[in-house]
Amino acid sequence: MRRWRAPQMIVSSLESILSQSPRPSLFHSVGPGCCFISGSLSTLMKQAVPNDFIKWSSVGFCKWYSRFATGFAPLQPKPLDSIVDVDRMRDRSAEDIASAWDDYHLGRGHIGATVKAKLFHLLENRAIDCRYFVIPLWRGSGYTTMFVQVQMPHILFTGLEDYKARGTQAAPYFTVTFYKEFAESKDLVLIRGDIVFTSKLSDNEAKWLMETSLSFYLNDSRYKLVEKFNKQTRDFEFKDVLQALDMPV
Repeated sequence: MRRWRAPQMIVSSLESILSQSPRPSLFHSVGPGCCFISGSLSTLMKQAVPNDFIKWSSVGFCKWYSRFATGFAPLQPKPLDSIVDVDRMRDRSAEDIASAWDDYHLGRGHIGATVKAKLFHLLENRAIDCRYFVIPLWRGSGYTTMFVQVQMPHILFTGLEDYKARGTQAAPYFTVTFYKEFAESKDLVLIRGDIVFTSKLSDNEAKWLMETSLSFYLNDSRYKLVEKFNKQTRDFEFKDVLQALDMPV
């Protein structure tokens, strides 16, 4: 079997996870039930991409797509001041804030990242017309396909098969929230990923999904596939996504 190689993240403005210790005084404690623990990959279903997903122009897909494209019910974002001491962070540099934010989320069952304000605004603008996409997640010897919805300030991920079966009643496996409180003053937008079902996704899988979805919206070449999926659905081919991610077709 060809060994799968994780694609290089092409959005250079996403801050890498830094090794410096966080400043605990900036953050509020996380109460019971707020921390998720990664589930074992051995319990996850290994699914191959169905053959009819390679070409999306079938009547069955178009009928199904129009039925669920209304989206998930809106989420209520967790206020930033319930996570961090916003007033104290205002006096810190963007680099200090990004470092503390990333480090704070390590090992907590959450994903922490940052992005430049300019790229966040690009994501916002592109998501207005193109809210949906599909991303293959490699597991073992095959793929499971994740359905992505961008509903600012959130990105939601759920299994495509679950969404086909349950429509808008399907619960997200993983949610991403953007916080703009420091966008103007620090040129920095904070990103927090929350794994809803640890039995469905590991921390590493969630992090990869978040970075990969951002790359498809922020990289001009990859974004053409997002546009085709949303605006020219009958011409969309899933194999183009696989090739963009250097995955075997």
